[in-house]
Parts: sequence; C-alpha cells; structure tokens
Amino acid sequence: MKQILNILKKYKGESILAPLFKMLEATFELFVPLVISAIIDHGIGGNDRGLIFRYSGILLLLALIGLVCSITAQYFAARAAIGTATTLREKLFAHIQSFSYTEMDTQGTSTLITRMTSDINQVQNGINMTLRLFLRSPFIVFGAMIMAFTIDAKEAMIFVITIPVLSVIVFGIMQITRPLYKQAQGGLDSLLATARENLTGVRVIRAFCKEEEELEKFRGQNERLTFTQKKAGSISGLTNPFTYVVVNLAIVALLWTGAISVSHGSLTQGQVVALYNYMSQILVELIKLANLIVTITKALACAGRIQDVFQVSSSMEDGTGVPLPSDGDRTCVEFRDVSLTYKGAGAPSLEHISFKAYGGQTIGIIGGTGSGKSSVVNLIPRLYDATQGQVLYNGKPVETYTTESLRQEIAMVPQRAQLFKGTIRSNLLMANPEADETKLMEGLERAQALEFVKNKEGMLEAVVEQGGKNLSGGQKQRLTIARALMQDFKVLILDDSASALDYATDAKLRHALKNIPGEPLVFIVSQRSSSLRHADLILVMEDGRVESMGTHEELLQKSKVYQEIVASQNSGEEAAV
Repeated sequence: MKQILNILKKYKGESILAPLFKMLEATFELFVPLVISAIIDHGIGGNDRGLIFRYSGILLLLALIGLVCSITAQYFAARAAIGTATTLREKLFAHIQSFSYTEMDTQGTSTLITRMTSDINQVQNGINMTLRLFLRSPFIVFGAMIMAFTIDAKEAMIFVITIPVLSVIVFGIMQITRPLYKQAQGGLDSLLATARENLTGVRVIRAFCKEEEELEKFRGQNERLTFTQKKAGSISGLTNPFTYVVVNLAIVALLWTGAISVSHGSLTQGQVVALYNYMSQILVELIKLANLIVTITKALACAGRIQDVFQVSSSMEDGTGVPLPSDGDRTCVEFRDVSLTYKGAGAPSLEHISFKAYGGQTIGIIGGTGSGKSSVVNLIPRLYDATQGQVLYNGKPVETYTTESLRQEIAMVPQRAQLFKGTIRSNLLMANPEADETKLMEGLERAQALEFVKNKEGMLEAVVEQGGKNLSGGQKQRLTIARALMQDFKVLILDDSASALDYATDAKLRHALKNIPGEPLVFIVSQRSSSLRHADLILVMEDGRVESMGTHEELLQKSKVYQEIVASQNSGEEAAV
C-alpha cells in the first residue's frame, strides 16, 4: 500500500475533487425527499398546482446538478485511478528489471505477470470506486439519518439502530473475504503458470502424448481456484440479502410507527414518505457500499501482493564504479577457487573452479548435461554472484564494477535464442542502437546469417514475430549471435548458441569469430567436441568441477571424460591415439 499511496499523492487534486463532487451530488440528493414531502403536503394536499410545478422544476434542477457533479467526479476519479495504475505498472516493471537472475528464479515469471496485469487492474478499479463511493455512501447514510432527525426525532431512532447493525454486517463480511480473495489470486498464479508451460511446451506435450495428464492437472487447479472464488463470492453474496432484510425490517417499523404518528397528527403523510425515501436511500447506498467493500477487499489483497514484489530487493549489489581498463590493456578473466550454490539448491552447482584466460584466446567448455557449463560463463557478466571465491575481470573482482559498465564489455549469446517482436533490424539494434548499415551487414555475415536474411522479403525490415516463431531454430541462433556482434565487446560468450547449426555452418562461424578485430576473449560452451577442437584451452566439466583442462590434443591423452565425449561423437579412432 505504501507504494500506491506515494504514487496517489501525485494526483492529490484529483483525489480531493472526485469525492468532493460526489459529496456535493449527495448533498443535493438528500434534499429530494424534503421537496417530495412539500409537494405531497402542500401541493397535492393544498391542491396548489403552481407549487407542484415549481417544486417539480426544483427536482429537475437537482437532478441536473447531480448529473454534472457525478460526471465531474467520475472524470477526476478516472484520472487518478488510471494515472496511478500506469505509474505503478511502470515502477513495478522497472523494479522487476532490477532483479538478478536469482530473484527471477525464485519469484517465477507467471506470478510476476499476474501482478503486473490482473493485480494492478484490480487496484485501479479499487481506487476508482473508492474515490467515487467511499465518502459518498457513508455521507448519504449518516446524512439521511440527520435529515430524519430534522423531521422527527422519535422516528429517527429507527435509523440509529439500523445503521450500526448494517455496518457490522458489511465490515464483518469484508474481514472474512479478504484472505479468500488473496488466496484466489495465488491460485490464479498457479493456473497461469500451468497454462504458460502448456503453451510454450505444446510440442513436447504432444510428442509424449501427455495431453490428458496436462488437461487433468489444469482441471484440478481450475477447480481449486473456482472453489476458492465461489467460497469468497458466496460469503460476499450474503451482504445484499442481510442488508435487504435489516433495511426492510426498518422500513416496516418506520411505516408502522409513522402510520400511528399520522393518525395522531404528529406527522404528515409527506413527512412519512420523506422518511421512507431516506431509508430507501440508505438501502441503495449500503448495497453500493457492500459492492464497494468487495472491490476494495480484492484491491487490498492485490495491493498486498504487489507490495510483496516491491519488498524483494536484488541480492546483487551494484559495484562502486571502479574504472575499466584502457583499450591498450590485454583483457583477462580469472576464476579463483570459485563455487556457486543457487538459492534454494541442496548442493553446489560449481565447486573450486580456477583458471585464467586472456584476450585473443578461445576458451572451450564441454561436459555432460548438468555439469555446470552455463553456470561458469554466467558468473563472468554477473548474472549470478559466486558464493565462494572470486571472479576477476582485468585483475579486479567483477563485483567492484557497475553491472552496466561490466556488461558493456561483454557480449553474451544465451543458451536459449530469444528474439523480440519487430524486425530483423530492430532486434540487431538492441545491442547497439548506433550501428550503421555496414556494421549490421558485417555482423550478419560473421554470424552466417546474411544469406537467409537476403532471401527474406524486405531483408533487414523483414518481420520477426514474438519469440521469433516465424524463424527456424538455426536462423534464430544466428540472429542472436549477429545481435551480440553489434556490440563493441572485449569478451564474447557463446553459451551453446550454435547447437542448431549443421557442422559446416558451425565451422564457418568459428572461423569468422577467429578474425574478429580487437582480439577479444571468446568463451564457447558446446556439447560438440568438434566445435572446441581448435580452442586454446578447453575446460572439461563433470558434476560442477573441472575434471581436466588443456588443449584438444592434451585432453585426448589425459582426460577420460573428454575421451568418452570424443568417442561418442566420432568413429573412435581419435580417442585411441
């Protein structure tokens, strides 16, 4: 709530004017029963048609003024609610962008999406309704009671008894339903996560004929969410009947005692009608208030969930901004007894990794699935921080640099080729918005992507759909490599980013990378021994440790793991050397 209230302060004027105009509308509405009472007692009772027409004109005027006030209040409430939601969404998105990979892993994508969309929409709706009704409804309820006292104090005591009873009902139900609505939003997170997994992994599900199992899983989560929502809805649904019963009992008591007072001559018929209208106004406003309470309950539950995200801070503190080395210095990356344990993991993913690499070298990393290959290269640009030991860039721990300055020196192609909706040009320019046509073409040529880009209609202006789904796996990988090459880097990391390429294209790519000007330090993570054959240093990973390191020829002599990998991918002749 703290973040929302801070943002709402920017719309202080709208937040004051909206309820002010609503209360002004309510004030005019409270005069309506008195005008009707005068029409009945003096116009109809006195057979004064002129008075009836004059007072009817006053009723139309009150309605017109009330309409203008209502529209004005709605305008200001909408400005405040939409403006707050827009700013909140931007702040939340920016806050999420500050998360390290650790927070992204622990929070989960689906819950963050729900909180940025559904939860913020609920908060927006809650702010809008609160500004319009939260003061208006109580104002009319208590205003009607006060106006009833101006007519007859004895009859007004019915109002005094009725209003506290109704308040207990409304606020009691709110207290019960609030945790249920929060639970329902959590269930929506789980449902969204399952739906997202099924949509992104639909090919895998169909390949293994798991449609029925996934459908059953989705059905179970959907039924649990439905049960929670029904439970919350059924309790909230008690508000209207309870309030109707109490108010109607009050109306019966009012008409009964009012009829006796009329027969005794202490009240007029018009005054009884006015009291009835005030009780009806209370009924209408309490129904509105009951619905408002449901909306506010949902909004508060969602606001709490949004606040939970804001309270999560990145576990990775930015460096103090140590100056980067000059262009004349030779790039150096060093691991000193580095270990890494992911948050929530039972065992370390990396243990005691030590090596040193220099600009102009190509470092290969190979090993079985889950051996820690990607974990090693993720530590260099500080996507994760080492839990033990130090990762050094040009002699200084990576933690001492600002993440922005460090990552400007490092071009990384992640394991999963991710493209964004737009064009080929817009995707390439993400790494370097100032790249000219020549640089774009050079990058595409080095990444072995120029040929297929030329065959695309519009070439660089060819449309890329969301996630690059209109491109093949190999095309996506080559474009992500080309995008990384747009950057002016000193370290290039290819995290198994050529796995979809055939051997000939892979060989051409490696040859092109060897001729990059500036002698960058290149890290290549690969499952293929042929991709690393000409590397200056190869790290062989096994169970999070470096089993062995050396050149291709050296490893064939001393590393059993490397011999097995080569033998499984070749005829075995080389492994027998």
